[in-house]
Amino acid sequence: MTAGTAAGRFHLTVVADGRELLHGWWGSETVVRGKFTAWIGRHGTRPRARVTLTDEETGAVLTEWPDQR
Repeated sequence: MTAGTAAGRFHLTVVADGRELLHGWWGSETVVRGKFTAWIGRHGTRPRARVTLTDEETGAVLTEWPDQR
């Protein structure tokens, strides 16, 4: 178990202009998806902004903004 998973399974980060600005862990996927949307609204206009939601248990990126697909 990593330090992040002790606080919660879902890890949310905001990176802008190559620097990590914010990050946090939540145990509820429903709650963290709400935070994901809110953080896009608050930080999405920053230069080269990227918001990433990762499942720390599986290592999978669940979603990111802007979408890389």
